[in-house]
Amino acid sequence: MPAAGTARDLIALLAEGFTELPHRPPADHTAPDGPIGWRGYDAARARAREQSGESEAVVCGVADVGGTEAVLVVFEFGFLGGSIGEATGDRIATAFTTARDLSLPVVSVIASGGSRLQEGMYALTQLQRIARQQVRLRTAGLAHLAVLAGPVTGGGWATLGAGADVRLALPGAQVGFAGARVRPPDADPAAYTAEAKLAAGLVDRIVPRDQLRQAVARWLALLTTPALEPAPPPRALGTAPGLPATGWDAVRRARTARRPRAEAYLDAYFTLREPLASTDPGLLCGFGQRAGRTIAYVAQRGTPTQPAGFRAATRLLRLADRLSVPVLTLVDTPGAAADAAAEREGVGVAIAETISAVAAARVPVTTLLVGEGGSGGAVALTAAGRTWVTPDSYYSVVAPERALALLRRGPEQLRETADQLRLRPQDLVDLGLARGVVTP
Repeated sequence: MPAAGTARDLIALLAEGFTELPHRPPADHTAPDGPIGWRGYDAARARAREQSGESEAVVCGVADVGGTEAVLVVFEFGFLGGSIGEATGDRIATAFTTARDLSLPVVSVIASGGSRLQEGMYALTQLQRIARQQVRLRTAGLAHLAVLAGPVTGGGWATLGAGADVRLALPGAQVGFAGARVRPPDADPAAYTAEAKLAAGLVDRIVPRDQLRQAVARWLALLTTPALEPAPPPRALGTAPGLPATGWDAVRRARTARRPRAEAYLDAYFTLREPLASTDPGLLCGFGQRAGRTIAYVAQRGTPTQPAGFRAATRLLRLADRLSVPVLTLVDTPGAAADAAAEREGVGVAIAETISAVAAARVPVTTLLVGEGGSGGAVALTAAGRTWVTPDSYYSVVAPERALALLRRGPEQLRETADQLRLRPQDLVDLGLARGVVTP
C-alpha cells in the first residue's frame, strides 16, 4: 500500500460529504477469468476485493472540497495495484459524464500502476476511452485537477495525470511512464519522481500531505470562479516623477535595478495566487484571486524569455481561455532568447504558438508594460487594443543598441536612434499602440 493511504483515506483527507456514484457490473461480469480468459484472474479479483475492501481499483463520487463541489476519481492501489481495466474505465467514464451533467470540475487522485495485464488489449484501450472523456470535459469548459499520490505510472500517468489541467503531487511520489519493473536496469530512479517532474515543468507543485486539502480547495476555487470583466491594468508602482524626456531616458528608466518588477506588481494586484509550472525562471504564470474572482496571469521578469517560458505562457493562455478566465500579461523583457540553445529548442516556433494563443483567445487579455518591451519577446505577450504602459517602460521593434548595428550607425548616434524609434510611453499612446499611461 502506498504511503498516501487507501482510496477512502484520501477521500477523507480531501473532502466532506462524499456520495459515491452508482456503477453497473462490468461487461465481463459473467465471463470466466475476464474478457480474455486469463487463468486465475477471477481468484485474483476476489483476493483484491477481500484485501482492499473495494470492488474495483477506483472509487468515484461527488463531494465538497473546501466549499467547491467536485467529482472525485480516487484510485485504490490495494486493488491489483490500482490497475486500469474495463470496469475501471466504466467508473471513470461515469464520473466524467456526471461532471459534465452537473457542470462540476473533476479531481483525480491517482495511485495506479497502469493498464491491467490480465485484460490484455481490452485494458489498454481504456486509455483511449479516458482520453475521450477528458476531451469532452475540456470542451464543456470544466477543469480537471490531478493529485499524484503515487505510484503513478503507465496509463495512469499518460492519461489522467499528465492530461490534467493542473498537476499536484505528494512529496516523493513515484511518477513516470515506465513502472519500476519495466525500466532499464541502469535507469536512474530519481528520474521517476514527482521532484524530477517538477524540475522538468511537468508537475505544477509538490504539496505536503497535511496541506493537500487546502491546496486542492484553493485551486478549485480559482478554476471555477472567473472574473466577469476584463482584468483592469495594475497601478504603477514606485515610478520616478513625470514621463521620460527622451527615448534614451525611457530605456534607462526601464533598465534601472530600482524599478519594481513582476513579483511586486503581482503581490499588489492579487490577494492570493497559485503558479503553473515554468522552467524559465524569467517567466511566471498562474491564476490569482482579485476581489473574490479569478484572473490568470503571465509575467516576464526582465530577462530574455526562453522557449520554455513561451510554452508555459501558451499553456496558461489556452487553459484560461477554456475556463473563461480573463488574462493579465505583464511585459518586461529585452527580447526573446537569441542564443544557439534557444534556436535548438525552437524559440521561433514557441513565439508563434504564444502569439497565436493571444490572438485566438476568446477571453479578454489585458497587457501592462512594466519595463522593457523588446521586439518579438514582448509582442508575443502583448494584447492588441488592450495594452497599457507604466512611466518606467518602453516598447520598441528592436533595442536601440541593436538598431545601431542593423543601421550601421556608430555609438554616437545611440540617443538620436532611441528618439527616432518613438519608444517612450507617451509615444506609444500618441501612436495608438497603448491605451494610456497608468499612474501610481
